[in-house]
Amino acid sequence: MNKEVAGFSKLSKEEKINWITNEYFVNPTEAVATIKQYWNNDTKIQQLHDEFIENTITNFYLPMGIAPNFLINGKYYSVPMVIEESSVVAAAAKSAKFWSTRGGFKATVLNTEKIGQVHFLFKGNTAKLHQFFDSIKQKLIASTESITKNMQKRGGGITSLELRNKTAELENYFQLHATFETKDSMGANFINSCLEQLAKTLKEEAHNHADFNDLESVITVVMSILSNYVPNCIVRAEVSCKVSELADKKIENPQEFAEKFVQAVRIAEIEPFRAVTHNKGIMNGVDSVVLATGNDFRAVEAGVHAYASRNGKYSSLSHAKIENGIFTFWMEIPLALGTVGGLTSLHPLVKMALEILGKPSAQELMQIVAVTGLAQNFAALRSLTTTGIQEGHMKMHINNILNQFQTTAEERKIIKSHFENNSISHSSVVEFIEKLRK
Repeated sequence: MNKEVAGFSKLSKEEKINWITNEYFVNPTEAVATIKQYWNNDTKIQQLHDEFIENTITNFYLPMGIAPNFLINGKYYSVPMVIEESSVVAAAAKSAKFWSTRGGFKATVLNTEKIGQVHFLFKGNTAKLHQFFDSIKQKLIASTESITKNMQKRGGGITSLELRNKTAELENYFQLHATFETKDSMGANFINSCLEQLAKTLKEEAHNHADFNDLESVITVVMSILSNYVPNCIVRAEVSCKVSELADKKIENPQEFAEKFVQAVRIAEIEPFRAVTHNKGIMNGVDSVVLATGNDFRAVEAGVHAYASRNGKYSSLSHAKIENGIFTFWMEIPLALGTVGGLTSLHPLVKMALEILGKPSAQELMQIVAVTGLAQNFAALRSLTTTGIQEGHMKMHINNILNQFQTTAEERKIIKSHFENNSISHSSVVEFIEKLRK
C-alpha cells in the first residue's frame, strides 16, 4: 500500500531508488535494473546530471538527431534537434533541402528586448507615487550597478524603467516595468537579481520618505520576477520564390499548390481550433532546437502562445501570400535564447550542439530556431495540402510499432517491404505482424 514518505530529499540516491522501487513495483529488483540501465558509465557526467535537478534517480533519454542542408542567410547549417516524435526531423530536413535550391531561408532579428517587473501594492496618493518614482528613478537603476556592471561591459543592462498604474484592473496594484538587454545570455538570473534589488531599493527609499510613513502610503512588494512574454524580442523567418519554382515531384501544379497552401494558412489565422495544431507543428521544430541547445523550452512555449493571442484571439504564427507571381511564407515569433550560461557550459551534448551550429551568438541562434519552426510548418502544410499528413508520419512511426512488438530483423524486412505499397495504420501493421507470426 502506498504511503507518505518523510525526508525524501535527505535520503541518498540509493535510498531514494530503494524506497521508490519497493513502494511502487511488484518486482523491485527489475525496476532497480531499469533505473540503473540509464545511468551514465562516466561517473563525472552522471554526477553532473544528478545535480541539474533535485531527487534524481536516473536519466530520461530523448533522441538527438540532425537536420542538414539548412541554408540561412547564405550560410549552411546542420541543425541538432532533440525530440521524441516520429517524422519531425525528417520533415525539417526535407524542407531544408527543398528551400536550399530555391534561395534558402532569410532570417532577421527585429529586437532583443527582455522584460521584468516588480509587482507591488499601494493605497496612497497616486500623484505622489509618480512624483516619488521620478525622484528616485536614477537611484533605483544605480542600486543595481554591482549586478549590471559585467553585463554593461558586453553592451547589455537595464534599458528602461517605468512605473505602471494597474489599479483599473486590480485594486491598489502598481508595477515597476523594466526592460533589459542581456546579449548572448538568456539572462533569467541576471534579470531576477536586478528586480529584487530594485524592489529592495524601492522599499528603502519609501521608508525614508516623509510622504510614505503613514499606513495608507505603505508600499508592499508582492513579487519581483522576469516575464517569459517577450513581444519585443522578435525574430522573423521567411522563404519566397516564384510560384512556378515550387514545382516538385509531389507538386505537379505549383499554382494550385500555392493557392491551397495560402488558404490553409488563412484558415489557421481565423480558426483557433486549427491554429493550435498549426502552431504545435511550428513548436515541434522550435522546441527541438531549443532543447538541443540547453535553453528553456517551457519559457519559449509560454511566450510564443501568448504572442499568438496578442490580438485577443489565438491565431496562426505563420502567414503566406501570393503577389505578382511570388509565393512568400513567413513568421515572426518571440524567442528569448542564450548561448552562454546555464546548461550551455555544463551539458556535454549542449556544448556539442552549439559546436555543430558554429558557436552561434544568441541572435544567430534565434534565427536558426525560428527557421527550423518555419521549415517544420512548411513540411506539415505541404503534406496536408497534397498527400495528407499520415502517409509520411506513419512511415516514420512504423519503427515504434515494430519495437513495441519486439520484431526480429527478418520480420522487419518483410513488414517494411509489405508496407512500401500498402497504406500504414497502427491496426494494419499489428494485423500484418499477427498474420506473419501465424
